[in-house]
Amino acid sequence: MRNDRIIPGVVLVLIGATILLHNYDVIHFHLGNLFHLWPIFFVVAGINLMFANNRSGWATTLKLAVIFIAFGVIIFGDFGRRSELFPTYSWYDDDDSSDHGKSVTKVEGSSEFNTPYEANAKVATLNINGGGTVYRLSDTTDQLFYASTKEFRGRYEFSHSNTDSLYTLNFNMRGNRNFKFDFDGDDKGKGKDSSHTNSATFKLNPNPEWNINVKTGATELDFDLSKFKVRSVKLAGGAAEFKLKMGQPLETTNIKIETGMSDVTVNVPQTAACQIKSSTGLSSTSFDGFDKMSDGTYETPGFSSAKNKMFIKISGGMADFKVKRY
Repeated sequence: MRNDRIIPGVVLVLIGATILLHNYDVIHFHLGNLFHLWPIFFVVAGINLMFANNRSGWATTLKLAVIFIAFGVIIFGDFGRRSELFPTYSWYDDDDSSDHGKSVTKVEGSSEFNTPYEANAKVATLNINGGGTVYRLSDTTDQLFYASTKEFRGRYEFSHSNTDSLYTLNFNMRGNRNFKFDFDGDDKGKGKDSSHTNSATFKLNPNPEWNINVKTGATELDFDLSKFKVRSVKLAGGAAEFKLKMGQPLETTNIKIETGMSDVTVNVPQTAACQIKSSTGLSSTSFDGFDKMSDGTYETPGFSSAKNKMFIKISGGMADFKVKRY
C-alpha cells in the first residue's frame, strides 16, 4: 500500500469506529472538545506536511502516532471544568419536596432526594438515565422514593409528577462521561473505586406496583427487587455490569435487557414461572434450571400452566448473560 493512502485511511477508520462506539454507548464523545481542542488539527496537519515527501517507515509511524494521540485526546478528554481550580458545592432547589412536578438539581458532594408517599399511589414508574455511576437498590422506605448520592463529576437531577394514582419519577445524571475501574487497590477485582466514582443508592416504597427503566452508558448496577411488586424492568446500557434480583412475579412481570459489552446476571426465585427469549449474537449465555423449548427460548418447568409469569427478553452484542434460580 502506498504511504500516501495510509493516513487518510486510518483517519476514516478512526472516525467510523468512534461514531459506532458512541452510538452503542461503549464510549462517550465530548462534542465540546472540538471547540476547545481545534488547534490540535493544525498540529496533525503540520506534522503531515513536514514529512509529506518522507516515505520512510519511521516518518509514517510518527504521523500515525500523532493522529492516534490527537484522536485519543479529543475523544476521551474531559475539559468541562478546566477553568475551575476549586470546585464549588451548591444546591439548586425550587421549593418544598412535596410540590407537584418539583425538580431538584445537585452539583458536587453528597445529597438526598425524596418523594413523599401518598396512599393513592398505585403504580409508580422510575426512569433512571446516565452513566458513570454505581447504582444500588435493595431497601424499602416509608417515602415513595428516596435516593442518597455522591457526586465527583457531573450532577444529578430529580423530578416527579403524578396523575391520579400514577406516579412518574425521573432521576438523571448529567455531564459525566467517565467511569473508573479499580484493579489496583484493596478491592482488586471486586468493582469500582468508590472513593472517586459517582454513586446513587435508592430506596422504594413496597406498596405500589413498579415500572423501572434504566438507560446508561458505562455503569455498575446492583438492584435487589425481591421486596417489591414489579410490573416491568427495562435495562439498556453499553459497557455495563448489571445485577438484578427479582421476587415473585405479578400476574405478568416483564424484564427487557439490551446491552453492548456487558456482564448481566438475573436472579429469579426457584418457584417463579419464568420464560427467557434470547437474541444475543456473539454473547455467552447460561440459564441454569431452564428447559430449552426452541432456538432462543427457555422456560422453567410448568411455565405454561402457571398463574403468575415472568418474561425475560435479552439481547446484546458481545455480552455475558446469566439467569440463575435461587
